[in-house]
Amino acid sequence: MNIGIIGLGLIGGSFAKAFKQNSSNMIFGYDSDKSSMSYACLSETVDETLNDENIGECDLIIIALYPDAAISFLNSKAALIKKDALVIDTCGTKRKVCKACFEIAEKYGFIFAGGHPMAGTQFSGIKYSRADLFIGSSMIIVPPSFDDIILLDRIKSALLPAGFGKITLSTAENHDKIIAYTSQLAHVVSNAYIKSKTAEKHHGFSAGSYKDMTRVATLNDDMWSQLFLENRDNLSSEIDCLINSLSEYKKALDANDADTLRRLLRDGTECKQRADG
Repeated sequence: MNIGIIGLGLIGGSFAKAFKQNSSNMIFGYDSDKSSMSYACLSETVDETLNDENIGECDLIIIALYPDAAISFLNSKAALIKKDALVIDTCGTKRKVCKACFEIAEKYGFIFAGGHPMAGTQFSGIKYSRADLFIGSSMIIVPPSFDDIILLDRIKSALLPAGFGKITLSTAENHDKIIAYTSQLAHVVSNAYIKSKTAEKHHGFSAGSYKDMTRVATLNDDMWSQLFLENRDNLSSEIDCLINSLSEYKKALDANDADTLRRLLRDGTECKQRADG
Protein backbone atom coordinates (compact mmCIF):
# COMPACT_ATOMS: atom_id res chain seq x y z
CA MET A 1 0.00 0.00 0.00
CA ASN A 2 0.83 3.66 -0.23
CA ILE A 3 0.37 5.20 3.21
CA GLY A 4 0.05 8.89 3.95
CA ILE A 5 0.69 10.18 7.48
CA ILE A 6 -0.18 13.73 8.42
CA GLY A 7 1.40 14.93 11.65
CA LEU A 8 4.80 13.45 12.42
CA GLY A 9 4.92 13.82 16.18
CA LEU A 10 5.11 10.97 18.68
CA ILE A 11 2.07 9.12 17.33
CA GLY A 12 2.38 9.88 13.63
CA GLY A 13 6.13 9.29 13.70
CA SER A 14 5.67 5.97 15.49
CA PHE A 15 3.12 4.85 12.89
CA ALA A 16 5.58 5.78 10.13
CA LYS A 17 8.43 3.88 11.78
CA ALA A 18 6.27 0.83 12.45
CA PHE A 19 5.06 0.65 8.85
CA LYS A 20 8.61 1.15 7.55
CA GLN A 21 10.04 -1.55 9.78
CA ASN A 22 7.28 -4.15 9.49
CA SER A 23 6.03 -3.81 5.91
CA SER A 24 7.03 -2.95 2.38
CA ASN A 25 4.55 -0.08 2.20
CA MET A 26 5.53 3.27 0.71
CA ILE A 27 5.32 5.96 3.38
CA PHE A 28 4.40 9.53 2.48
CA GLY A 29 4.59 11.95 5.41
CA TYR A 30 3.87 15.58 6.16
CA ASP A 31 4.29 17.90 9.13
CA SER A 32 3.87 21.67 9.16
CA ASP A 33 6.90 21.93 11.45
CA LYS A 34 9.93 22.13 9.15
CA SER A 35 12.36 20.63 11.67
CA SER A 36 10.11 17.60 12.21
CA MET A 37 9.77 17.18 8.45
CA SER A 38 13.52 17.40 7.95
CA TYR A 39 14.13 14.88 10.73
CA ALA A 40 11.59 12.49 9.20
CA CYS A 41 13.28 12.65 5.80
CA LEU A 42 16.87 12.49 7.04
CA SER A 43 16.13 9.57 9.38
CA GLU A 44 14.22 7.82 6.57
CA THR A 45 11.13 7.65 8.75
CA VAL A 46 9.22 8.54 5.57
CA ASP A 47 10.01 7.75 1.96
CA GLU A 48 8.59 10.92 0.44
CA THR A 49 6.91 14.15 1.47
CA LEU A 50 3.12 14.00 1.22
CA ASN A 51 1.67 16.72 -1.00
CA ASP A 52 -1.37 17.54 -3.11
CA GLU A 53 0.05 15.63 -6.06
CA ASN A 54 0.59 12.27 -4.32
CA ILE A 55 -2.08 12.22 -1.60
CA GLY A 56 -4.43 10.76 -4.22
CA GLU A 57 -2.14 7.72 -4.52
CA CYS A 58 -2.57 6.76 -0.85
CA ASP A 59 -4.62 3.70 0.07
CA LEU A 60 -4.43 4.46 3.80
CA ILE A 61 -4.18 7.93 5.34
CA ILE A 62 -3.49 8.41 9.06
CA ILE A 63 -4.23 11.87 10.45
CA ALA A 64 -2.24 12.38 13.64
CA LEU A 65 -3.28 15.95 14.45
CA TYR A 66 -5.26 17.76 17.14
CA PRO A 67 -9.04 17.43 16.65
CA ASP A 68 -9.72 20.83 15.04
CA ALA A 69 -6.67 20.51 12.80
CA ALA A 70 -7.66 16.98 11.78
CA ILE A 71 -11.11 18.15 10.67
CA SER A 72 -9.66 21.17 8.89
CA PHE A 73 -7.09 19.05 7.04
CA LEU A 74 -9.59 16.45 5.88
CA ASN A 75 -12.04 19.11 4.77
CA SER A 76 -9.38 20.91 2.74
CA LYS A 77 -7.92 17.79 1.08
CA ALA A 78 -11.07 15.64 0.72
CA ALA A 79 -11.42 16.27 -3.03
CA LEU A 80 -7.86 14.99 -3.59
CA ILE A 81 -8.31 11.67 -1.73
CA LYS A 82 -9.07 8.75 -4.00
CA LYS A 83 -12.37 6.92 -3.87
CA ASP A 84 -12.45 4.02 -1.40
CA ALA A 85 -9.26 5.13 0.38
CA LEU A 86 -9.26 4.42 4.13
CA VAL A 87 -8.71 7.41 6.41
CA ILE A 88 -8.14 6.99 10.16
CA ASP A 89 -7.48 9.73 12.71
CA THR A 90 -5.72 9.32 16.07
CA CYS A 91 -7.39 12.06 18.15
CA GLY A 92 -7.94 11.58 21.86
CA THR A 93 -11.62 12.56 21.63
CA LYS A 94 -14.03 11.18 19.07
CA ARG A 95 -17.46 12.84 19.05
CA LYS A 96 -16.58 16.07 17.25
CA VAL A 97 -14.04 14.50 14.90
CA CYS A 98 -16.20 11.55 13.89
CA LYS A 99 -19.33 13.63 13.30
CA ALA A 100 -17.49 15.99 10.97
CA CYS A 101 -15.30 13.43 9.22
CA PHE A 102 -18.02 10.84 8.61
CA GLU A 103 -19.94 13.55 6.73
CA ILE A 104 -16.88 14.60 4.71
CA ALA A 105 -16.05 11.00 3.79
CA GLU A 106 -19.60 10.27 2.68
CA LYS A 107 -19.64 13.38 0.51
CA TYR A 108 -16.38 12.57 -1.28
CA GLY A 109 -16.60 8.78 -1.48
CA PHE A 110 -13.76 7.57 0.73
CA ILE A 111 -13.97 5.75 4.08
CA PHE A 112 -13.31 7.36 7.44
CA ALA A 113 -12.95 5.54 10.75
CA GLY A 114 -12.21 7.22 14.04
CA GLY A 115 -9.13 5.90 15.82
CA HIS A 116 -7.35 6.30 19.14
CA PRO A 117 -4.21 4.28 19.92
CA MET A 118 -3.94 3.45 23.63
CA ALA A 119 -0.21 4.07 23.73
CA GLY A 120 2.10 6.99 24.34
CA THR A 121 4.72 8.50 26.61
CA GLN A 122 5.05 11.67 28.65
CA PHE A 123 7.23 13.04 25.84
CA SER A 124 6.11 14.49 22.53
CA GLY A 125 7.72 14.95 19.13
CA ILE A 126 9.10 12.74 16.39
CA LYS A 127 12.43 12.28 18.16
CA TYR A 128 10.62 10.21 20.81
CA SER A 129 8.68 8.14 18.27
CA ARG A 130 9.36 4.40 18.17
CA ALA A 131 8.49 1.57 15.83
CA ASP A 132 7.43 -0.55 18.82
CA LEU A 133 5.27 2.07 20.56
CA PHE A 134 1.99 0.31 19.76
CA ILE A 135 3.02 -3.31 20.24
CA GLY A 136 0.51 -5.15 22.40
CA SER A 137 -1.64 -2.06 23.04
CA SER A 138 -5.28 -1.49 22.15
CA MET A 139 -6.40 0.53 19.16
CA ILE A 140 -9.89 1.96 19.60
CA ILE A 141 -11.82 2.19 16.34
CA VAL A 142 -15.07 4.07 15.79
CA PRO A 143 -16.29 2.65 12.46
CA PRO A 144 -18.95 4.23 10.23
CA SER A 145 -20.83 0.92 10.48
CA PHE A 146 -20.60 -1.92 12.98
CA ASP A 147 -22.24 -4.34 10.55
CA ASP A 148 -19.65 -4.09 7.77
CA ILE A 149 -17.44 -7.09 8.53
CA ILE A 150 -15.41 -6.59 5.36
CA LEU A 151 -14.53 -3.02 6.36
CA LEU A 152 -13.63 -4.04 9.91
CA ASP A 153 -11.32 -6.73 8.54
CA ARG A 154 -9.78 -4.20 6.18
CA ILE A 155 -9.06 -1.81 9.06
CA LYS A 156 -7.52 -4.60 11.12
CA SER A 157 -5.34 -5.72 8.20
CA ALA A 158 -4.25 -2.16 7.37
CA LEU A 159 -3.07 -1.57 10.95
CA LEU A 160 -1.37 -4.95 11.32
CA PRO A 161 2.22 -3.64 10.88
CA ALA A 162 1.77 -1.34 13.90
CA GLY A 163 1.57 -4.40 16.16
CA PHE A 164 -1.57 -3.61 18.13
CA GLY A 165 -2.56 -6.36 20.52
CA LYS A 166 -6.28 -5.63 20.22
CA ILE A 167 -8.74 -3.68 18.11
CA THR A 168 -11.51 -2.31 20.35
CA LEU A 169 -14.71 -1.13 18.66
CA SER A 170 -16.67 1.72 20.21
CA THR A 171 -19.14 4.46 19.50
CA ALA A 172 -17.79 7.99 19.70
CA GLU A 173 -20.02 8.72 22.70
CA ASN A 174 -18.88 5.68 24.65
CA HIS A 175 -15.25 6.38 23.82
CA ASP A 176 -15.38 9.91 25.16
CA LYS A 177 -17.22 8.90 28.33
CA ILE A 178 -14.73 6.16 29.24
CA ILE A 179 -11.60 8.02 28.13
CA ALA A 180 -12.57 10.90 30.43
CA TYR A 181 -11.94 8.49 33.30
CA THR A 182 -9.12 6.26 32.06
CA SER A 183 -6.96 8.99 30.54
CA GLN A 184 -8.08 12.57 30.99
CA LEU A 185 -8.87 12.44 34.71
CA ALA A 186 -5.54 10.71 35.36
CA HIS A 187 -3.71 13.54 33.60
CA VAL A 188 -5.64 16.21 35.51
CA VAL A 189 -4.99 14.51 38.86
CA SER A 190 -1.28 14.06 38.13
CA ASN A 191 -0.93 17.66 36.99
CA ALA A 192 -2.75 18.92 40.10
CA TYR A 193 -0.94 16.57 42.50
CA ILE A 194 2.50 17.89 41.58
CA LYS A 195 1.48 21.45 42.52
CA SER A 196 1.86 20.76 46.23
CA LYS A 197 4.81 22.67 47.72
CA THR A 198 5.84 19.37 49.33
CA ALA A 199 6.77 18.10 45.86
CA GLU A 200 9.86 20.31 45.92
CA LYS A 201 11.12 18.34 48.95
CA HIS A 202 10.43 14.83 47.61
CA HIS A 203 14.07 13.85 46.90
CA GLY A 204 15.09 10.99 49.13
CA PHE A 205 11.50 10.41 50.25
CA SER A 206 9.86 9.25 47.02
CA ALA A 207 9.63 5.86 45.36
CA GLY A 208 7.16 4.06 43.12
CA SER A 209 4.01 5.76 44.36
CA TYR A 210 5.34 9.25 43.63
CA LYS A 211 6.63 8.21 40.22
CA ASP A 212 3.32 6.58 39.28
CA MET A 213 1.31 9.62 40.36
CA THR A 214 3.48 12.16 38.55
CA ARG A 215 4.38 10.28 35.35
CA VAL A 216 1.81 12.17 33.26
CA ALA A 217 2.02 15.50 35.11
CA THR A 218 4.02 17.01 32.24
CA LEU A 219 1.45 17.91 29.58
CA ASN A 220 1.36 19.49 26.14
CA ASP A 221 -0.93 22.28 27.30
CA ASP A 222 -2.20 23.17 23.81
CA MET A 223 -3.23 19.62 22.94
CA TRP A 224 -4.63 18.60 26.32
CA SER A 225 -6.56 21.86 26.75
CA GLN A 226 -8.33 21.19 23.47
CA LEU A 227 -9.05 17.57 24.38
CA PHE A 228 -10.29 18.47 27.87
CA LEU A 229 -12.60 21.19 26.58
CA GLU A 230 -14.04 19.03 23.82
CA ASN A 231 -14.87 16.40 26.44
CA ARG A 232 -15.66 18.82 29.24
CA ASP A 233 -19.04 17.32 30.11
CA ASN A 234 -17.62 13.86 30.77
CA LEU A 235 -14.40 15.08 32.38
CA SER A 236 -16.19 17.51 34.68
CA SER A 237 -18.48 14.69 35.83
CA GLU A 238 -15.49 12.47 36.65
CA ILE A 239 -13.80 15.32 38.56
CA ASP A 240 -16.99 15.78 40.60
CA CYS A 241 -16.99 12.07 41.44
CA LEU A 242 -13.36 12.23 42.57
CA ILE A 243 -13.91 15.35 44.66
CA ASN A 244 -16.85 13.70 46.41
CA SER A 245 -14.78 10.61 47.16
CA LEU A 246 -11.81 12.62 48.44
CA SER A 247 -14.10 14.64 50.69
CA GLU A 248 -15.16 11.40 52.42
CA TYR A 249 -11.54 10.57 53.26
CA LYS A 250 -10.95 14.14 54.48
CA LYS A 251 -14.03 14.03 56.75
CA ALA A 252 -12.88 10.75 58.28
CA LEU A 253 -9.40 12.14 58.89
CA ASP A 254 -10.66 15.41 60.37
CA ALA A 255 -13.01 13.47 62.67
CA ASN A 256 -10.29 10.97 63.66
CA ASP A 257 -12.79 8.30 62.53
CA ALA A 258 -10.80 5.08 62.15
CA ASP A 259 -13.84 2.91 61.40
CA THR A 260 -14.97 5.06 58.47
CA LEU A 261 -11.43 5.34 57.16
CA ARG A 262 -10.99 1.56 57.21
CA ARG A 263 -14.31 1.15 55.41
CA LEU A 264 -13.31 3.62 52.71
CA LEU A 265 -9.98 1.87 52.19
CA ARG A 266 -11.68 -1.54 51.99
CA ASP A 267 -14.18 -0.15 49.50
CA GLY A 268 -11.36 1.11 47.32
CA THR A 269 -9.58 -2.24 47.43
CA GLU A 270 -12.76 -4.04 46.43
CA CYS A 271 -13.41 -1.61 43.61
CA LYS A 272 -9.89 -2.19 42.28
CA GLN A 273 -10.39 -5.96 42.37
CA ARG A 274 -13.74 -5.74 40.56
CA ALA A 275 -12.40 -3.32 37.95
CA ASP A 276 -9.42 -5.54 37.12
CA GLY A 277 -11.51 -8.73 37.08
